[in-house]
Amino acid sequence: MPRARGIHAHPLLKLGKAPARRDARNLRLADVLRDIRLPREYDFDVHHFGIPLPMFGNAHHGDCVMAGRAHQTLRFERLETGKVIHIRDGDVLREYRRQAGPGDNGLTVLDSLKEWRRRGWRVGKQRYRIRAFAEIDPRNRREVKTAIYLDVGIGLGLQLPNSAKRQIVAGKPWAIERGPAARPGSWGGHYVYVSGYTELGPMAVTWGRKQQMTWAFVERYCDEAYAIVDRWNTRKKRRGLDRRRVEEFLRALSTPG
Repeated sequence: MPRARGIHAHPLLKLGKAPARRDARNLRLADVLRDIRLPREYDFDVHHFGIPLPMFGNAHHGDCVMAGRAHQTLRFERLETGKVIHIRDGDVLREYRRQAGPGDNGLTVLDSLKEWRRRGWRVGKQRYRIRAFAEIDPRNRREVKTAIYLDVGIGLGLQLPNSAKRQIVAGKPWAIERGPAARPGSWGGHYVYVSGYTELGPMAVTWGRKQQMTWAFVERYCDEAYAIVDRWNTRKKRRGLDRRRVEEFLRALSTPG
């Protein structure tokens, strides 16, 4: 597996997303979305209080893909049980090391999503699996907003520029700058869970904080984006997604040949 670039380029903010891998067989979110009315702004965490923002080891290890999975799992279970489950750094790092193998080399997002769907991952004594994932067009703002609003979970793979390093340390939104520091990937590859959106752009959860991004930043630096379906357990999901088409896709996927 190719090593993620720039994992340890910052003393506290580790990266860990390997180069994007493509698969033409992937489900595309646009094919199963229904047209619904969207609010101007939305954030899952505003409507579901008390969800923590741990770093899940991403201050020391290139486990951002697994940290993003942990943040999504917290919210999936909050929807299902009404409670915030306890996920330890050790749960996240154990699964990271199982997938990454020897060394701190990061993960390929697509491979990790397929693992999450096939075998799930263990938190304490419980194993959590997802039902499906689907590619999002990160340049289609309505598609991104709809996925976030439906609470299906959305993860963005970013080729971060060095300018983003300065912006986050200064508490500023990730926005496009000019010059060599703005080159895509000059810092490295990173994966983030996105909990909401504002008029300015998506709101990511990363490195123990909320990080605002502009829409233009996402359109320039996002090289892969996925919506993740855990269960059909809310009215919004059932209204906004074509469940029949998703299940047909999954049945075809599991059919030999």
